[in-house]
Amino acid sequence: MNAWELLPAIRDLYRRHPEFHHHKIWEIQILLWSLGYTADFEDEGEIRAACEVVWRGWGWTGEAA
Repeated sequence: MNAWELLPAIRDLYRRHPEFHHHKIWEIQILLWSLGYTADFEDEGEIRAACEVVWRGWGWTGEAA
């Protein structure tokens, strides 16, 4: 799954759980899988790219802790 395919899942995850914005990318990877957004662990680079698009769109700055 590439970053563009992950965007809807990342947006929904952050919309439902904005506190996850401060989680590390590997934690987001586990959350996406454990909450059923993805069928397998996705590439951290793709997750990071999708997260950065969402963060910019929502005016969040920085990067996951």
